[in-house]
Amino acid sequence: MRTAIVWLTTDLRLRDNETLTRAFAQADQIIPIVCLSPADLAISPFGFPKMGYFRLRFFFEALRDLDQQLRAMGSGLILSLESPEIAIPALAKEYQAAYVCTKEQVGLEELEMQERVQKALLPSHVSLHITSADTLYHLEDLPFPLSDLPDVFTKFRLALEKNSRVRPRIDSPGRLNSPPIPPLEIPSFSALGIQEIPGDSRRAFPLVGGETAGQRRLQDYLFGTQAALTYKETRNGLIGLDYSTKFSAYVAFGCVSPRDIYWTLADFESRVKANESTYWIKFELMWRDYFWFLMKKRPRTYFLQTGLLGSKCQLHGLDPVVLSAWVQGKTGQRFIDANMRELAQTSFMSNRGRQNVASYFCHTLQQDWRYGAAYFESQLVDYDVSSNWGNWAYVAGVGNDPRPDRRFNVDKQAETYDPLQTYQDRWLN
Repeated sequence: MRTAIVWLTTDLRLRDNETLTRAFAQADQIIPIVCLSPADLAISPFGFPKMGYFRLRFFFEALRDLDQQLRAMGSGLILSLESPEIAIPALAKEYQAAYVCTKEQVGLEELEMQERVQKALLPSHVSLHITSADTLYHLEDLPFPLSDLPDVFTKFRLALEKNSRVRPRIDSPGRLNSPPIPPLEIPSFSALGIQEIPGDSRRAFPLVGGETAGQRRLQDYLFGTQAALTYKETRNGLIGLDYSTKFSAYVAFGCVSPRDIYWTLADFESRVKANESTYWIKFELMWRDYFWFLMKKRPRTYFLQTGLLGSKCQLHGLDPVVLSAWVQGKTGQRFIDANMRELAQTSFMSNRGRQNVASYFCHTLQQDWRYGAAYFESQLVDYDVSSNWGNWAYVAGVGNDPRPDRRFNVDKQAETYDPLQTYQDRWLN
């Protein structure tokens, strides 16, 4: 039998999953595997855990959900705690696999990992098949070569809206064929040396990982509450469930694909209503695409302090005391501290909050922006490598921003978006 190893990363779903579908179509049997390597739980060069408690918990919930769905279709999921370059070749050898199928990556560390796996597979003559990434628009459908990617988002957006299209979703396979796969074993947090953090009743949304929860959120937000009709007016909110879509964590882990959101939203627009707010959700998905394509074009640049500007930018050092105060929400600036405490206690922060705390860190505190980005990587449940590092570089003034100094007046922002200090009191009292 022709066997394929399906190495899942941030595509933890059945619906619209090109990696899983292509492997299923080309092989007699498949073996799905996810790796949680020691590197995923290590301390980064910036001093923070690569994956904090909240993101790890969401990840485990997504794995349990995916395993349950796979077993209902005749398969199952293997979780390995070894590095992929060890686990993947070993599994391929055990089952005499013909090839390994995985999703395209864009982050520097992720690309290097794929290269190590590919090299480790060579002695066994097993090929690594890389499928398309989870972008809204397919790379091959861009109306320009990647080398000509516009330096400004607006030009990118207008070109795509005029000259490109979003491809249809891929249906889930009806039945999978796999050899017997042992029950999924997920380690305890204590076994991994990670301290659990109790839930906070002040949180905006009780995030639960997995495709099932992600699809439920998508349907509830669109067809249940119809909150999409007011998204543009409410998206700068700070408190509550429906001021924003809350899709980001599901997209980051691949529990729901951007393309699935797009076409479900198109269905909502045809059945209910299309307006500027529903368009703005697509607009945000295009921003995510833009950061992905930017990082693919220049995979190393976004991890350098100088970013896209090179020697043209002004560099800041790091004061560990200042960094610690910012992380703990003890800067003395109430709006900043409230947002940072929400992040620490819940792993989530509004987009308005993220822009403000990043600007404050880079421009008011004048700290090395990469430490802020690394802390977000550790804490945010919806961490996405290109969006996180691209946004931080953008705010720091070393990214693709046409404005030379994107500095927020935090006091004015607080007066505008939290005039009664309700949000600040919620997290500081």
